[in-house]
Amino acid sequence: VVSTQSTGSEPEASHKLLKLLTKVIIAYLIEQVAAGAQLLQVFESSAEYLGPTLFEEYSLPYLEEIAAGVKHGITERGLGDVPLIVFAKGAYHSISKLSYAGYNVVGLDWTVDPNIARDFVHIAVQGNLDPCALYAPKEDLIAKTTDMVRQFGCRNYIANLGHGIYPDMDPESVRTFVDTVHKVSEEIMKKGDPYSQLYT
Repeated sequence: VVSTQSTGSEPEASHKLLKLLTKVIIAYLIEQVAAGAQLLQVFESSAEYLGPTLFEEYSLPYLEEIAAGVKHGITERGLGDVPLIVFAKGAYHSISKLSYAGYNVVGLDWTVDPNIARDFVHIAVQGNLDPCALYAPKEDLIAKTTDMVRQFGCRNYIANLGHGIYPDMDPESVRTFVDTVHKVSEEIMKKGDPYSQLYT
């Protein structure tokens, strides 16, 4: 909605629009919880177009405000505690700061190295297989998924794709992905998760 051009040419108008959107998003998410949502994920799909400086000025503060506003709103209405996930596609440069933005989980796209994520994110992570891996032959998909789960470990981790699924993907590939995640996770837990001492 707010372009990088407008942040340079019309910074005040950009912030005004973002503040308006933030209020609407907070209200909407609170109503989602009231309607029965048990988990919320906030997408910042334009993060990849922003460098660290612009992201921290035009995105991060509003993501923080959304998290705080939603938590306050659902508490005030007695709706319980609902986990929040933030997914800022392309914001690899700010994953550490995102982990302090008030969310329970940081979603990662497929460009983020799992080992770097574990070093810089102090809360749970979600991700991050390249969605195009689901086009690969079954054996390759199993290998890629296995490698992903082994790198992340099982503690404080939600296995997922690093972005959305494409409409033409074979449902059997999705099944292979899910089955592999379960299989490898069980193997890791039996052997002892290397991240268990860091995230318990």
